[in-house]
Amino acid sequence: MKRIIISGGLVLIGFVLSFIIIQITSNSHLIPNLPDQTLSTPTKSKNNQVIGFLPYWLINTVDSDHFKYLTTLAYFGLTVESDGTIQQYTNPGESEPGWLALESGKFKPPSGVQTSLVVFSGEPDTINKLISDPVAHAVTLVKQVDPIMDKYGFTDLNIDIENVMPASDSARLNFTTFIREVRNNLITTKSPNRTLTIDASPTDLIQPRMINLAEVEPFVDYVVLMTYDYHYSGSYVTGPIAPVGGAGTISEFDVETGIQKALEMIPSTKVILGVPLYGYEWETITDNPRSAIIPGSGIVASNKRVEELLAQCASCSARLEPESDESYVIYKDQETNVFHQIFFPDKYATQVKINVANKYGLAGLALWAMGYEGETILDPLAGYLK
Repeated sequence: MKRIIISGGLVLIGFVLSFIIIQITSNSHLIPNLPDQTLSTPTKSKNNQVIGFLPYWLINTVDSDHFKYLTTLAYFGLTVESDGTIQQYTNPGESEPGWLALESGKFKPPSGVQTSLVVFSGEPDTINKLISDPVAHAVTLVKQVDPIMDKYGFTDLNIDIENVMPASDSARLNFTTFIREVRNNLITTKSPNRTLTIDASPTDLIQPRMINLAEVEPFVDYVVLMTYDYHYSGSYVTGPIAPVGGAGTISEFDVETGIQKALEMIPSTKVILGVPLYGYEWETITDNPRSAIIPGSGIVASNKRVEELLAQCASCSARLEPESDESYVIYKDQETNVFHQIFFPDKYATQVKINVANKYGLAGLALWAMGYEGETILDPLAGYLK
């Protein structure tokens, strides 16, 4: 989802959040005429939701005991080709890993937890071709995923199509048409209880990216707002991954500002707040928070790894940056004589995100990603679900 983080080799796909707020421009385009079909009424939240995204590469390492904190387990995921088909092979005789993990039976959700199927693309050329014929390709996609959802019991389809490039008005219109046609074909009299979810970046709220949330909103049940990676491995300075506050003082954009902008376009009952279970670690030459980074030193720091570090390092202690409500730890490498800075989410950060979700009446939280969590970061979710 979003910026994809694979242990052992980082594959970074998603958004690099801009630190310059661009005035939102309104688009008055109408959806082109499509075959008449009554859309089912979007699902309304009756209880708080907690969606846990489980990437195929973390299936063997995730602690299944933590599934008790979830209402939905989302399998990440299957790759969408430019014509709407699902990629099954990367090369002749070589299965696509997300497809292989699902088909081999590695994804085993517990009973009592709903499941969501995530279909993904982060390649600009593929996405542009996908939406070039939005009606036909949407029909193809649903024909591909329909038997998969029936076979494995998925009740939600999550569309994670991420293009970080600026989009033309026609591309934005085509994407909206694509989502509408997916819904028309996905939720039918045969499958009336299915839901449709899309993932969006806060950047989509302030720049003319492909996803026009105001126009897409009528055709989706939920929008997962990916409010993280405000700093990332390639940033120039260290800083919080998902700062709740700080806009107007130490930064120009934050999680709460993103939510406020989203609610100008989307009902709160459709907004799912994205919550990271990871942070980043960088090397610096000073021990000042938010100092310049040694280029190329940024790596992912899962909450689990940071918990283990703090337990083993006698000279390491976490501090809280009050403006962002995010913790960080700074320590010196005695061998290289450089400092390591890690900004990361923890149990306190989870509670803060819960408070924000409750404040704005959001539908729930979405965790990226199961397998990165340590022993305590999910504890506040028990009370949230009750």
